[in-house]
Amino acid sequence: MESSIRKGKGQVLNMDGKKLEATGKAPESLKPRHSHPLWLASFIDVYQGLGTDNLSKLLQVYTPDVHFQDPLHTISGRKQLIEYFQALYTNLNTCQFVIDDVMHNDQEAAIYWRMSFIHPRLNGGNPVEVEGHSRLRAQGDKVVYHRDYLDVGAMLYEHIPVLGRFVKIVKVRAGQ
Repeated sequence: MESSIRKGKGQVLNMDGKKLEATGKAPESLKPRHSHPLWLASFIDVYQGLGTDNLSKLLQVYTPDVHFQDPLHTISGRKQLIEYFQALYTNLNTCQFVIDDVMHNDQEAAIYWRMSFIHPRLNGGNPVEVEGHSRLRAQGDKVVYHRDYLDVGAMLYEHIPVLGRFVKIVKVRAGQ
């Protein structure tokens, strides 16, 4: 299952920066599976079309008191979450998620994904690819808990000049 992040009004871009569609609706190939609980299908649908011009859609899938955590931040509340996403998405040229697997029960889910993005100041403006997964917990029809697990070195630190060299050396030595 693939998804892309919108950049600008009405555009969905893939990794090459090519427009996928401009209708505001995800193509059929990007639609969530029908076997997911409604809250999870809504979550996947929103993330598949999420971009800088429609971050308010996050209000549809998160409770007001959502707890969000990734390796760099811990956030409480939808307002802070939207502000966080605004800062992240504004600086990206493109971003694409490929969802490899989803496991769920009625009120919890684990989503395994691959993310490819281009940030003009990371990796010389070339694509960065990262694997990760998200743990979600629902309350009613919205997500109340969202935690992302990913390798921040692979996503960020390895692609910063000078620092990246040291991070790679540490990873190699740790593997010996």
